[in-house]
Amino acid sequence: MEITFEKATAFKDHPDDSALGFGTIFTDYMFNMDYSQDKGWHNPRIEPYGPIAMDPSTMVLHYGQAIFEGLKAYRTESGGVQLFRPMDNFKRFNKSAKRLCIPEFDEEFVLKALLKLLAVEKDWVPGAPGTSLYIRPTIVAMDPYLGLRSSFTYRFFIILSPVGAYYPEGFDPVKIWVTPDYVRAVRGGVGEAKTAGNYAASLYATDLANADGYTQVMWLDGVDLKYVEEVGSMNIFFLIGDEVVTPELTGSILSGVTRNSVMQLATSWGKKVVERRISIDEIFSAHESGELKEVFGSGTAAVISPVGNIKYQGKEITIGDGNVGPFAAKLFKELMDIQYGKAEDPFGWIVKVEE
Repeated sequence: MEITFEKATAFKDHPDDSALGFGTIFTDYMFNMDYSQDKGWHNPRIEPYGPIAMDPSTMVLHYGQAIFEGLKAYRTESGGVQLFRPMDNFKRFNKSAKRLCIPEFDEEFVLKALLKLLAVEKDWVPGAPGTSLYIRPTIVAMDPYLGLRSSFTYRFFIILSPVGAYYPEGFDPVKIWVTPDYVRAVRGGVGEAKTAGNYAASLYATDLANADGYTQVMWLDGVDLKYVEEVGSMNIFFLIGDEVVTPELTGSILSGVTRNSVMQLATSWGKKVVERRISIDEIFSAHESGELKEVFGSGTAAVISPVGNIKYQGKEITIGDGNVGPFAAKLFKELMDIQYGKAEDPFGWIVKVEE
């Protein structure tokens, strides 16, 4: 398929890098592509950023058949632009598509489309330390129909947003609230897919956590309500003794690209990385015995997010001395250095955007 290009007639002012928040500013162009049963995926195009017209009966608005991804483009010290593991995001995107009965797409073609979009929008990639261009590929069901079935038509789009730090705390430790009353997902559901409904399910408990002074919710499993799964926008890791422990992927946890990167890096440094079920009681017991050294989250938005405090059923523990731990700091620096081209990439994670 040929990717067509429609030139914008007006352009937005670029924000100052120092004023960037997260997800509020969008670039001049977007990528769009359509699906129908007779044509398959077709009409790929780069065109000015703008609204998507929808009938009030459009199926995504009623039944939530929507998936998305999140990745970033980074400005290197030499002025180039590069991506971090984009094919892993697109492979996961197709896995989400299959789970939500959405037609799968050609991953190589979509990477080509993204690279072309970034070549057009490269001046939007900020250059200040810690900033990046957030990339949001999305697919939504487009049939105007109120019957319950999978849609016959879809829209695939990619939008771009220059961003700063995801959390107001930046790299300072965040406070985590564990809920014994609400769950995000259950095994056999859609927890392992990056789909809109998973995030809608998290909002109420997150509001409760925020009202109590906590940044995010740590979710427990939906069956026993005792095993840790993930935190609102990231996977979670525990440094217990000399082991790096993270919850195993049971079908209700998102398989994070950054999570996998942390595991590869830690293993390459000689750390023992263990994927297993870990209960909230074990975490509190490890803290009491002095074995719980560090807790941190991982995700595209925040990269590494140290956890300073965890509250569960009225009891709060402070991790270490409440500051960033040395292992989380080392992971954060190494990942950021690879992403921004300051360090060698021994894993083949980087894809450069051609000038």
